[in-house]
Amino acid sequence: MSQWRNPLRDKRDKRMPHIAGPCAVVIFGVTGDLARKKVMPAIYDLANRGLLPANFALVGFARRDWSDEDFAKLVFDSVKDHARTPFRQEVWDRLAEGIRFVQGTFDDDKGYERLAESLDKLDAERGTGGNHAFYLSIPPNAFPVVCEQLKKSGLANKREGSWSRVVIEKPFGHDLQSARELNSVVNSIFPEESVFRIDHYLGKETVQNILALRFANELYEPIWNNNYVDSVQITMAEDIGLGGRGGYYDGVGAARDVIQNHLLQLMALTAMEEPVNFGPGDLQAEKIKVLSATQVMQPLDQTTARGQYVAGWQGSSKVVGLLEEEGFSKDSTTETYAAIALEIDTRRWAGVPFFLRTGKRLGRRVTEIALIFKRAPHLPFDKTMTEELGQNALVIRVQPDEGITTRFGSKVPGSAMEVRDVNMDFSYGSAFAEDSPEAYERLILDVLLGEPSLFPVNREVEFSWEILDPVLEYWASHGKPDSYESGTWGPSSADEMLHRMGREWRRP
Repeated sequence: MSQWRNPLRDKRDKRMPHIAGPCAVVIFGVTGDLARKKVMPAIYDLANRGLLPANFALVGFARRDWSDEDFAKLVFDSVKDHARTPFRQEVWDRLAEGIRFVQGTFDDDKGYERLAESLDKLDAERGTGGNHAFYLSIPPNAFPVVCEQLKKSGLANKREGSWSRVVIEKPFGHDLQSARELNSVVNSIFPEESVFRIDHYLGKETVQNILALRFANELYEPIWNNNYVDSVQITMAEDIGLGGRGGYYDGVGAARDVIQNHLLQLMALTAMEEPVNFGPGDLQAEKIKVLSATQVMQPLDQTTARGQYVAGWQGSSKVVGLLEEEGFSKDSTTETYAAIALEIDTRRWAGVPFFLRTGKRLGRRVTEIALIFKRAPHLPFDKTMTEELGQNALVIRVQPDEGITTRFGSKVPGSAMEVRDVNMDFSYGSAFAEDSPEAYERLILDVLLGEPSLFPVNREVEFSWEILDPVLEYWASHGKPDSYESGTWGPSSADEMLHRMGREWRRP
């Protein structure tokens, strides 16, 4: 008889919450939207859930002439406005004890000297143990100079018995060459195991549930292949425009902003083989295998589509087109919609197209992964009995209504034999009493724990650019994006792209 083990005593039990050890987080770019709306509220939420140590410290680095109290006020306002969990004064008071501010610019030697002094003082006074995470919530072109300054000041050096880590937000370069150059600079200062590239989609509960859905259930894995799957559609649609974001978005576009990172990562998790375990090395190895076997279908004029939104109606509101938005040139060729068809050259997926699309000012905000299944090889029904029957589908809803929907055919009640589509639905919100944590909560905690499973490594980033670069080069030399009216589901060329392959886009 096997001996029963108490999970409370088993250090390997993954169900137990892990609490970060003594450490300090240094945020560069504290006044930006990302830091104010996501990073700092997530740190408070972790503290509120009891997942940060009592001797935690939060340090802001910026050029503002601020005191510690000024920065604490910024953090407080961010928490009050954007935190997921309820505000508790005792949690805030404990967190505020470790809040510090250091003035300096990205290339200011003296500023980094002051930062080093502040961290040394925190190590001594609060017992942060020399464990430091540097969160670069800054424009990508500033990554190299900040990393170089961290090296020059000695802050990047890992001390004996402690750790030093750097957190980098997307985009990870703007093409393969720039990504390799960035990786080279960062890895010359921080070893790869100390580099955490944040793709916040990988921290979403529903994305992680892809692994549970596939590998914890005998129901799905046997049909998760080209014997049964006709095609896969991965969609990230937004209903907002780009007013005020011209400085960042113009010249970047939808493909670089979303497909290269978010959607290709979702594709890799959907298509990868079962890992030996969920340790970071095994999980990343399987994603790398998939990405290395992926390429855009040819010819590119028939397997890609791009668009740019023009004026239209978003719900009941009249909205302007991209070229009328603040910060965009009247002759901008930046695409706000991108769609590509991919093929994966593996035994499991040979012959199954993967369609990836993203866009601004579309019909609604939704991110989903849809596996569309082949039709049954023989239907013993008259055509009139099944004229309202589509293809079976399994849809993983990433946001906003997180859950899973299965679409299948069912008989309509009555004396006649008529079959039409029905949905069977699972919703996170109704199935579990506990709210899902924000993606940044999970990812920041993983940084502090040194758990890299959900963070893309060098090879993943470079393979993603190898997939996308031919598309970007083709678009750069072939005119302008097609137009599509705001509030619709993209340009007609995207519909034609699928029609040529005998398929059509889902309307979420």
